This record gives sequence, C-alpha cells and structure tokens, in this order.
Amino acid sequence: MTKTNLVLLHAPSVYDFRQESILYGPVSDVVPSTTVFEMYPIGFTALAEYLEQHGLRVRIVNLAVRMLNDAGFDVEKQIRRLHPDAFGIDLHWLPHAHGAIEIARLVKKHHPHTPVIFGGLSATYYHQELMDYPAVDYVIRGDSTEEPLRQLLRCIMEGREPHDVPNLTWRDAEGNVHLNPLTYSPENLNHVLIDYSYVVKAVARYRDLANFVPFQRWLGYPITAALTCRGCRHNCLTCGGSARAFREFYGRARPAFRSPEALAQDIRNIQRFSKGPIFVLGDIRQAGLDHAERFLNAIEGFDGQLMLEFFGPASRDFLQKLGKAAPNFVLEISPESHSEEVRRAFGRYYSNEELEDTIGHALEAGCQRLDLFFMIGLARQTYQTVMETVDYCDHLLRRFSRRAPPLSPPTLGGMGGAGYVHPFISPLAPFLDPGSLAFEEPEAHGYRLFYRSLEEHRQALLRPSWKYVLNYETEWMNRDEIVASTYEAGLRLNAIKARHGLVDRQQAEAVEKRIRKAVRLIKQIDDMVSIADEKRRTKLLRALKPQVDAANLSTVCDKRELELPLGWLKLNIPKAALLILSNLVAKATKGFRRAVSKGVE
Repeated sequence: MTKTNLVLLHAPSVYDFRQESILYGPVSDVVPSTTVFEMYPIGFTALAEYLEQHGLRVRIVNLAVRMLNDAGFDVEKQIRRLHPDAFGIDLHWLPHAHGAIEIARLVKKHHPHTPVIFGGLSATYYHQELMDYPAVDYVIRGDSTEEPLRQLLRCIMEGREPHDVPNLTWRDAEGNVHLNPLTYSPENLNHVLIDYSYVVKAVARYRDLANFVPFQRWLGYPITAALTCRGCRHNCLTCGGSARAFREFYGRARPAFRSPEALAQDIRNIQRFSKGPIFVLGDIRQAGLDHAERFLNAIEGFDGQLMLEFFGPASRDFLQKLGKAAPNFVLEISPESHSEEVRRAFGRYYSNEELEDTIGHALEAGCQRLDLFFMIGLARQTYQTVMETVDYCDHLLRRFSRRAPPLSPPTLGGMGGAGYVHPFISPLAPFLDPGSLAFEEPEAHGYRLFYRSLEEHRQALLRPSWKYVLNYETEWMNRDEIVASTYEAGLRLNAIKARHGLVDRQQAEAVEKRIRKAVRLIKQIDDMVSIADEKRRTKLLRALKPQVDAANLSTVCDKRELELPLGWLKLNIPKAALLILSNLVAKATKGFRRAVSKGVE
C-alpha cells in the first residue's frame, strides 16, 4: 500500500472525557455534535482533496468519535499503528484546546521524530503560544492552508527547512522559532473541492469507515455542508470569524467566495451518495444579490433538502426565487435576541418587523422549516430580557402556526403541526471567541474575561461544570445568572414547544426532567467546589460522574429537534460504490498508460 503522507487527527474537546467528571451543560444542544465536539472541521475534507490532487496521500482519523463510540477504544494503540510523514491536528475553535494538545503529546510519545502540524483559527490566534509546547513543530496560519500545507509536506519529505513556506510558524533543529510572513490568502475558493468524494474513496482505500465518520450520529443522520466563503462581511460582537478578526489575525482583508456554479455543483455531487440535508455554510447573499441569484439559477431543480442560513432579513422577491429553485429548502436565522437593543449591540441591525416579514415571506415561498436561534450571554441582555425572548418565541409560534402544513402527527423534528417555525435558545458557551470584539475589547462592550491565554483555557476546560468553564460574564449578568437564565429559559421554551406541537408530551417531559436534574447537579457541584480538601473534593466529583454524564446531552432541548425527517435510505450505497469503482478504473488506466509510456521509452 502507498505510504500515507499525512494523518489528520481530530481530538475530543477534553482528553480523556471518559475519565473526567464535567457537567458540560447545554453547550452543544443546537449543533450536531455532542459535548465532546467530535465533529471534525469541513476543512479536513478540503485539505485532503487538495493534497490528493497533488499526489499526496491523506488519512482522517476521528479519535473523538472513536472514543465516544467505544469506552474501551485505545487511543495510544491507534496512534502507534500510524506511520505517516507528518500528523496534522486541528485547533479551529477553542473548545478543543485541551484535547488537541494532549493528542499532540501522545503522538510525540510514540513518534518522537514525526512532525506535528497545527492549523485552524484558534491555532492561528495562539500560534506563538503553541510553540511553547514541545509536541508542536509547525503551525500553519490563516484560513486557507491547502497550498502552504502542500509546500510544507514537500519540505518535510525532502528534508528541507521550510523558510519559504507562507503563513508558517515553525521551530528549527536548534529550537529557534521562525515566523514566516502571512501572505497566502487566495481571493476566491475555486481551488478547493468540498463534495466529500475524497471521504468515500478514502473509506474504501483504508477499509476504515469508523475513523471517517464526522460525528457520532452521522450514519443515522448524514447531514453534510457546502462552503460558500471564507471570511465574513459582518462584525458580530462575539464571533471569532468576524470581518475584523479575519483582517487583524487571519490575513484576510476581504471574504473569498466560491463561484455560484461551483457551489451548486458541489451540492449536486454530494447528493450522488447522500440523501441527507445539505447545509450551505454562510449567507449566499454576502457576495451580492447578483452572485446569490447566479447560485439559484445554477441549483434550480434540486430536489434534495437544502438548508441555508441568512444573516439578516430577505425580500419576498428573493425568497420566491429561492423557493422556485430549491422547493425543499429549510432556512436558519439567528436573531440572537428579541430585543432590538441587544441585537444592535451584537452587530445585527434589523427590526423585529423586518424579521417577521422575512419569516412570513419564507413560509409563503414554501420553506419547509424555519429555525430561529436565540442566545444567552449577550451585551445589554438581562435575566428579564432572556425571559422576554422566550415569550417572543411564543408570539412567533402563535402568529405563524396557521401556516403549518396539514401533517399529522407532528414529528419530533417539528415538520408537522405548528412546526414550520422552530425556535431554539442556548448559552454563548463555553468561550467568547479569541479575535472577537468582545474578547479583544471586553470592557468597552460590557464583558469581563476570566481567561486569556491558551493554557488558561486548556485548564478551564477541566473545571467541574460549565459555569466555571465560561471565560466571561457581562455587566448585566454574572456567570450564576447566565446559568440560571439558561435553565429557566429552557424550561419555559420546552413547555411552549409542547403546547404548539413541536415536541410530543413524552419528549417534553423528558427534557424538563433533564433540565431540573442539571439544576440540582449545578448546586451539588458548587457545594463540592467549596470543599477545601482537594482529595475529598475530587473523590466526591468523581462519584457524581454517572449522573453528570447522563445530564450532559440534550439538556435544554432534545438534540433530535435539529433533525429533518429522512427516508429509510439515507446513504446512496450504489452511487458511492460506483464512485469508488470509477476511481479505481481511473487509477488503473493511469497506471497502464504510465507503463506503456515507459515501455516506449
């Protein structure tokens, strides 16, 4: 078998979460992954596809999902069996700060002479601090690491020092740290391919499905994503992927967009093997309405479930065009708060009237479901404001429930009954993003930070409850109030959803039970934290672990509420097999031609 040049390792948030007793709270209730954050970044597939197109062999190993699925999975044994030219570890978002470093240390323990490469937005932000860890050899900075990584791998394979590799922070043989200029930032995304064909082929090549699964429940709910851009035009207060953050820390002066036609083709390619929803990351209108309408023209006739996110209101005309192009579309909007004052402070400048007009126009255009995401922990937001946001959700469900399709009974995912509009509320947790305005200028925006360095955040992730993991509080709510308002809002919104038929009675009762249990556990943990005897404190916390683990998933809502109903055939196995076969035939033909060419010579 051809040698693997790069193994991409995805770590859990905390290593080893299987031993630690940590009440993570509702930090992952409204994302597909669990509190372990086992979903590897979409950039893994883009990197792998790009490198393979340039003759390199790449393997993805999702250690987090393997650990989650198998309590007896031996991480060190898995790492020992791998022998690439280099290992890559993602530190894209800060919740992986603990696990990523620990996995790097394990790699160095078993492969002391194999380079370890870090990448991602958080790795970029903390690139100099990362070099303080002996297990880290290289950090590739920026949001587009495909070409710098290719150049670095060539240097590693040829034994050359990477002085000319752009965007690279690295340590030489004498231990000196070098910062190569951050100069590589492509103007568009037409050099990358994100259609997951690499994953299908790699699963066959390595005879290894388990390590390529994106997150724990993926085989039952194979949602995928298509990438519209890197960078952003907006400056949301707490976002580490804002325009300002990209400009100041990640080397991107303006967003880079994928061409509308290539984006549409990515989506059609994904549909060849997956029947799951396809989530279009980034508002397709960011590059302008002409760009967005080119995408609608290119995707017209697509009959799969297409999920789109809007960063602000949309016109009736545009939504009508969207409904015509993709009749099974689903929309996601994050107003953050019902309060226009809070929304303005966050960086979203539109009124509730504009929001409700958009909801009405979307449903009129045939939107299959419209998810609304509200947040807790924002500037100018009080405990009372949070409760008023929950009341506003009730108002929206009452106003738009008449538009629900005549489906019975309503499904858990909310596609029947009053399920056209489905609201969610969750805390801004566990961290304010480094690079965000709130992180860089906390006092100016009403925030107080508890941790700033990478190591402080690593240690915070080991704290016994999410209240202590939070790296911030605000002038308007301290950490206790953020936690308390989260659980109270969860209880109230859960009851509202049950009343409107978004979840059935049995499910609502289960969610309420988990919330009340979490509230009790928070109090117990607070009492234990106050114990001065460290040995006794640790023993009591460990004894609480079975209860904590049971309370960690689907706290303020059932995670399955995020899911759209799918048919029984979720993956198109025949098409995937055909893709693998065509790839093998292409390789065989290429090898035959090469042999003939050598024979002629």
